[in-house]
Amino acid sequence: MILYNVTISLDPQIEQDWLSWMQEIHIPEVMATACFINYKICRMLDQEEEGGLTYAIQYLAPSQEAYNTYQEKHAAALQQDHNKRYAGKTAAFRTILSVLKTEDYPTT
Repeated sequence: MILYNVTISLDPQIEQDWLSWMQEIHIPEVMATACFINYKICRMLDQEEEGGLTYAIQYLAPSQEAYNTYQEKHAAALQQDHNKRYAGKTAAFRTILSVLKTEDYPTT
């Protein structure tokens, strides 16, 4: 499996609009590509005291091929939509990780 992580720092003034747009429009469009099997939205907590707002959106692809398909057929247009809407108000960087093992543990 491949974990595609998009870390985004944003202007605090757009946080609510950005978060709504991500959840209602952008992420559903990414998931509609059928290249990923799940996603997580995470907010970095250790930067709050510095006044920054940083989020990480993590998408899990079942294979390298699925991730490659996303990059080849979908990524550019989806990233362009984001950049057009939030030009100059966000900064993003992307990382790709190979998932070696994942396991859920009982909480009790």
